[in-house]
Formats: sequence, C-alpha cells, structure tokens
Amino acid sequence: MKKFALAAAIAASATSALAGSYETAEPVAEPIVVVEEAPASSSYGGILIPLLLIAVVAAAASTD
Repeated sequence: MKKFALAAAIAASATSALAGSYETAEPVAEPIVVVEEAPASSSYGGILIPLLLIAVVAAAASTD
C-alpha cells in the first residue's frame, strides 16, 4: 500500500509540474504592410502633349 501511495504521489507531482511552461515569451505579431495606391492621373495626361504638338505644327504650317 505504501508503494501505491508513493507512486500516486509521484505521478500527481509529475503531471502538475509538466502542466505549465516557464517560458514567458511575448507573442510576436507580424508587421502590417500598408499599400498606397498611386495618385490617379487625368485621362488626358497621355494625349495632351501630342495634341498640343499637332496644334503647334498646324499653326506653323498655316502661316506659310
């Protein structure tokens, strides 16, 4: 009976000793990535310069 009580006491102390962890590391969160969109350009941005160039060439051709 003493051996059974001793085995029960050892088993009980072993389970309570292994139940928790002594490591107190804080959880590490991943950095938040913020993606900013490029500012919207006007729809005339790509065609404005060629139209001005054609207008200047047409004005120069009409004066001759």
